[in-house]
Amino acid sequence: MTDANGPSSPGDDFHVFDTTLRDGAQREGINLTVADKLTIARHLDAFGVGFIEGGWPGANPRDTEFFARARAEIDFRHAQLVAFGATRRAGVSAADDPQVRALLDSGAPVITLVAKAHDRHVELALRTTLEENLAMVRDTVAHLRSEGRRVFVDCEHFFDGYRANPAYAKEVVRTASEAGADVVVLCDTNGGMLPAQIQAVVATVRADTGARLGIHAQDDTGCAVANSLAAVDAGATHVQCTANGYGERVGNANLFPVVAALQLKYGRQVLPEGALEEMTRISHAIAEVVNLTPSTHQPYVGVSAFAHKAGLHASAIKVDPDLYQHIDPERVGNTMRMLVSDMAGRASVELKGKELGVDLGGDRELVGRVVERVKERELEGYTYEAADASFELLLREEAEGRARRYFRIESWRGIVETRPDGTHANEATVKLWAKGERIVATAEGNGPVNALDRALRVGLERIYPQLAKLELVDYKVRILEGKHGTQSTTRVLVSTTDGRGEWATVGVGDNVIAASWEALEDAYTYGLLRAGVEPQE
Repeated sequence: MTDANGPSSPGDDFHVFDTTLRDGAQREGINLTVADKLTIARHLDAFGVGFIEGGWPGANPRDTEFFARARAEIDFRHAQLVAFGATRRAGVSAADDPQVRALLDSGAPVITLVAKAHDRHVELALRTTLEENLAMVRDTVAHLRSEGRRVFVDCEHFFDGYRANPAYAKEVVRTASEAGADVVVLCDTNGGMLPAQIQAVVATVRADTGARLGIHAQDDTGCAVANSLAAVDAGATHVQCTANGYGERVGNANLFPVVAALQLKYGRQVLPEGALEEMTRISHAIAEVVNLTPSTHQPYVGVSAFAHKAGLHASAIKVDPDLYQHIDPERVGNTMRMLVSDMAGRASVELKGKELGVDLGGDRELVGRVVERVKERELEGYTYEAADASFELLLREEAEGRARRYFRIESWRGIVETRPDGTHANEATVKLWAKGERIVATAEGNGPVNALDRALRVGLERIYPQLAKLELVDYKVRILEGKHGTQSTTRVLVSTTDGRGEWATVGVGDNVIAASWEALEDAYTYGLLRAGVEPQE
């Protein structure tokens, strides 16, 4: 719907406020360009958050440019853009403060002011009096309101300040609210609070001041999401979060578990209809923009969030998935996955077969063979929970009574040559048969495995042009425990894509080259299977 407060949103009764572009960007390893910020803003708006804090205009050229471009280039459908800044300086009127003017010049309809709520911070950091700090809050809020802007006030270090001087901390809240701030946000800036403490303080402050309160929680105790929900329980109606919990030190309250809890557990409609189903996609898309691998074990949106490994779980899930899942994963755009490992039972294999589209037909003997083979192979060092493609090839081999063969290897070899100048040359030769033809192919690469991959591709692409689309996107090596003296077993996981999807294969050998070769064979075989090519042998 569209209301006087701006674009379409579930309403103004409860705010989902995202600060990924400002507070989230303070995470170590994140360095956002203006283009990155615009892309993330579009994702957040599509997700349906009510407010997007874009940065501190006037503090740096990048944020100033972002606000100018966001106004011109983004047609916000759900969110309102928020500029962040500080209250006026001590001894200067808000109308004459250039940083306050920069906030107005940003064109943002909403402005968040950071204000000191801890008496020691006022005296030591601002180097002013407690009374002057209150005047700074009052004057800045009133000035921005007179200019037609909506104002939120972030009370920095509020909970530490409340512990030290509760009367003054509450007076800051009261002053901001009476000056016209729509929401006063209580910030656990150091992230040291626990849920029961948050709930008690928020309830007291709300009762004593009558202000509309919000919560901003850092995650230093691992409680940011719980602290945010505890504040909501105490009456807060505004939660500040960041996508995937990005933020300084260990991060902020994670937007996705917070909104999922509010909507699915509390029954509070905080996103537009249908938006929650996009949550997993949005989470992963933002992770791609900031160039961080999505956390596999993140609640709700991680690829392991609804993954089941134990045979006992699988048996129950086969009867009713809700027995071991707190929600239907499709409600947040995720999927249930069965992990096949040496812990697997018959139910795990049957469910995994169904997930992969392999009909086992209720054949208990077939399922039993697969279970035993998986256990034997994992004892040798294989892992199928991380290599679905290799498991599907194994499953089809048992179900069809033969292995999928598109080519047959006669031999392969890899050569690493050290040159006089200290550089290395890597060359591989493969001899194989495909469609009745003997093929010998040689290629160089950046390393012995890359050379083998290229040689295999050179040898097969003429026979199978579908392989031209394949690309190796990830490669992991793990040295397993030695079994005979100093000998060790090597496991290699290879991730491959054809541009439409990605799959993982596993190889095990007594050295990294042998293990890699096995994983590559499976990767190419599975790629041809996906392409619908019929086996020739």
